[in-house]
Amino acid sequence: MLWRMGLQVIGAGFGRTGTSSLKAALKQLGFSKCHHMDEVMPSRAQARYWLALAERGVDSSDFGWDEIFEGFRASCDWPSSAYWEELHRHYPEARIILTVRDEERWYDSCLETIYTLSFLVPTWFVRMIPPLDRIVRMVMATVWDGVFHGRFEDREYAIEIYRAHVAYVKANAPPDKLLVFEAKQGWEPLCEFLGVPIPEGSYPHLNDSARFKWIIRVGRTVIWLPLVALGLGLAMLLF
Repeated sequence: MLWRMGLQVIGAGFGRTGTSSLKAALKQLGFSKCHHMDEVMPSRAQARYWLALAERGVDSSDFGWDEIFEGFRASCDWPSSAYWEELHRHYPEARIILTVRDEERWYDSCLETIYTLSFLVPTWFVRMIPPLDRIVRMVMATVWDGVFHGRFEDREYAIEIYRAHVAYVKANAPPDKLLVFEAKQGWEPLCEFLGVPIPEGSYPHLNDSARFKWIIRVGRTVIWLPLVALGLGLAMLLF
């Protein structure tokens, strides 16, 4: 299959639905680079773009999709999956992959990893570091306030948002360009959908929950230990 320049694959699935595994799989299949939250975190330009889109609602017809996705052939995960419809209007030939997983396990995974990480650093500290502040504001505006309306901790509400999103994508994406995909299905449906040969080896299963939890543990220690030490020091001076 011949592909034109620009995004060829658009991920429409929420974060924590196997998007890291999909990114690795797409790269292995030749769809490099694949845009993911991992590309936004270290890039000031990316963070500024997505923050502007989330906070000011930049009109998609004027938004620089080609600039933000320059060099990328695929996208998945937040923040891009929150704009899958706008992206498909701009790249109408692209295929859409809706990653899914068990909704209860999805919620638990989000709660224990990316949601906890988003609120790990105190707001006053975040505001002292502009690059970090941009990332946190972007994630809040795009995901927790944007997708979940500030109610992610309401388990039933968050899961209902997840269900509604899956149903909406299924109902509104062009059927001939949509694949509803779960990582446990492996290479065959993905490769058939994209029209590429099945590679050797198993489909990648990147379970990065352990990495997130390690970052959270270390982060809590690094952030709060100096504050505790300062508090104890002040207490000793006063009493």
